[in-house]
Amino acid sequence: MSQEVRQIPAEISVTNEKAQNGVKPGSELFQKRWFCVALYPSGKTFKQDAESPIAFLEILNRSSVAWVDFITNDMDKDLPLAAAQLGFTGTLISSLSGDTPLKYLDFDTELWMNYPCIQIRGLDVKAYPLMMLMRKNFVFTLHTSMVDRRFTRLRRYSDTILKKIPLAAVPEDKLTIVMNRIIDTNNDSNFRHLRVIEELGDQLNQDLMNTQTPRERLGPEIYQLKHALITYMNALWDSVDVLHTLRYGDAELITNDEKLMDIISLMTDEVKSQIGLAEHMSEVIASGLEVMQAIYNNQLQIINNRLALVLTYLTIVGTAILVPNTLATMLSNPVFDIGPEDMWWYIVLMVVSTFLATCLVYLWVKKRGWLKKTD
Repeated sequence: MSQEVRQIPAEISVTNEKAQNGVKPGSELFQKRWFCVALYPSGKTFKQDAESPIAFLEILNRSSVAWVDFITNDMDKDLPLAAAQLGFTGTLISSLSGDTPLKYLDFDTELWMNYPCIQIRGLDVKAYPLMMLMRKNFVFTLHTSMVDRRFTRLRRYSDTILKKIPLAAVPEDKLTIVMNRIIDTNNDSNFRHLRVIEELGDQLNQDLMNTQTPRERLGPEIYQLKHALITYMNALWDSVDVLHTLRYGDAELITNDEKLMDIISLMTDEVKSQIGLAEHMSEVIASGLEVMQAIYNNQLQIINNRLALVLTYLTIVGTAILVPNTLATMLSNPVFDIGPEDMWWYIVLMVVSTFLATCLVYLWVKKRGWLKKTD
């Protein structure tokens, strides 16, 4: 298969949802699926967005370095078609098919990497793939429409960025500069989502402080927040793996210039610092949950102590009621033959026995320590 970019028509569905929603073309919110920016050997630039790459296929063949971006609704379907249309070899395209766990694969004259794009909606955190394919003079990125518009600003100023690339630089340096800028833009968007998770964690703490918050609601929210942090950190670790491979993988398309490689190392350190912040936040949430659980346990203990105190007093009151009732039941038997003339000693017996029984029960529970109030 030829390495030149070939004008092969591909049936790739291109439904423009923004246009259907009434957003006018030409506005900043309007973003077509295909975008290309190229730097000619003369120093001039070309920038164009379209619904098909046919409009700029020839430009790629004549450019010194270029960036092609594509937004898709179906990654599995459109990725092989788009890669074939842009002239990537069958070996690389076949490695893209299937559910491969690989995040990076080098074919000397071509390579691809799967870099995570983190997207959060509420407590639902997902890592969508940013597929980045590279060959002799251009970088091709493909991402889903579910990802926020993180490349809108990069598209807008892409021609200015390419103009800053030295014309005398070797192709590997030019490709690495473009790749670094794309990854850095994606990282900035990923890092912003940690602040969203922190705000959700603060809202959860407010719910935990509110004693009226239903316990059946807190459990799922705590789990979702912890799960969001785990998903976020897993995506960042995938980012570290890709950056580490770029830095030390010795790919032919990646530069050997130490200054440019140091930029990759710097991005790796930034991602690791974000992982540290996420881990620290996870520890804070865990410690907060332990404190709240201790408070709840203490409240339950207080309630239990109060119930025990009430039960103790009910025992004393019950004794004062049961003793005279038992004597009355027993003496009402015809065997004792008690008449009106026995009223006085009968009343004295009831009062004295009730008083003595109540005092004995009171002294007993007091000796056992059941009357002490424990807060």
